[in-house]
Amino acid sequence: MALLEIRDVVRRFGDFVAVDHVSIDINAGEFFTLLGPSGCGKTTLLRMIAGFDLPDEGRILLNGEDLAGKPPEQRPVRTVFQSYALFPHMTVEGNVAFPLKMAHVPASEIPGKVAAALEDVRLSGFGKRLPNELSGGQKQRVAIARALVTHPPLLLLDEPLAALDAKLREEMQIELITLQKEVGITFVYVTHDQTEALALSHRIAVMNKGSVEQIDEPSRIYGFPRSRFVADFIGHCNVLSGRVLDNREGIVGIDMEGLGPVKVTTASGCRSGDQATIALRPEKIRIRKPDTPDGLDNHFGGSVQGMLYMGDVTVYMVHTDAGGKIETLLANSGSGRTRFFEIGDRVEVGWAADAGHFLES
Repeated sequence: MALLEIRDVVRRFGDFVAVDHVSIDINAGEFFTLLGPSGCGKTTLLRMIAGFDLPDEGRILLNGEDLAGKPPEQRPVRTVFQSYALFPHMTVEGNVAFPLKMAHVPASEIPGKVAAALEDVRLSGFGKRLPNELSGGQKQRVAIARALVTHPPLLLLDEPLAALDAKLREEMQIELITLQKEVGITFVYVTHDQTEALALSHRIAVMNKGSVEQIDEPSRIYGFPRSRFVADFIGHCNVLSGRVLDNREGIVGIDMEGLGPVKVTTASGCRSGDQATIALRPEKIRIRKPDTPDGLDNHFGGSVQGMLYMGDVTVYMVHTDAGGKIETLLANSGSGRTRFFEIGDRVEVGWAADAGHFLES
């Protein structure tokens, strides 16, 4: 049995359906992420788990117990907010000790539990400081220590790293992964940042307009998106559509708009005349000078119409001779000074038949 069971949950605000018949099982010890754009329902769902909001339909069960009717303070769940929500007049120790006092933990036990919680988040020695004497990352770690000090079975994190700069956010991501493994508590994490979700999670639920589009491991969410929305939302992706020409032993020929005939490997039972859409990641596509042999199944000529230097890679937008657009990238890993294709250069793009993934919707 899953630790947390969300069963056909619905939440409405007037005529607007914020969460639309969502069902998710989350296992003990899992780092589970709710991912989606603003307004998709992920924070509303988190608030219902925490007890700050109530579902109009459906059930939420923790260890088999229905949480309906239980106020937030009576749920064995803790929440970490983006704003930290620390008490400014209390020291770090005072903030972390607060939930223990509310739980009527004997006073003699509190210092040891606070010290252990601060050690977990690598803040030993910071106990006497006030929140205004801490950096943003340190404040966030205090908020996490306060949430973990009572050892809840479930920790909810609502965009906890969104206010941090890029470098600090990356450092905190590594710390969160390590901490979650060490304490073994189930994390339910809300974010709109795709890269963050892919880096942190055991599994991800991608949400859109109140519904769950796909639940899967990060590598499968990225490599095998089920829908056009997931393919577009997770990273960069070329979404190509066309009509099936033939299906010969798992190699499907598709007349792609703006390209022409394309070979795609699939187990799909599609037939001649069917409409088909594939997702093709830019890193699966090779960009070369024209007439450079590479042994790939699909080749298309075109010209570079745009480029974006990213440091480790350069992203190219290629307009094909048949009127299509393909986004590809080239690693800047060669020795010496990196050589780039320039705007207007004639190039050839190509990819293997198994590089594209068929979308279900």
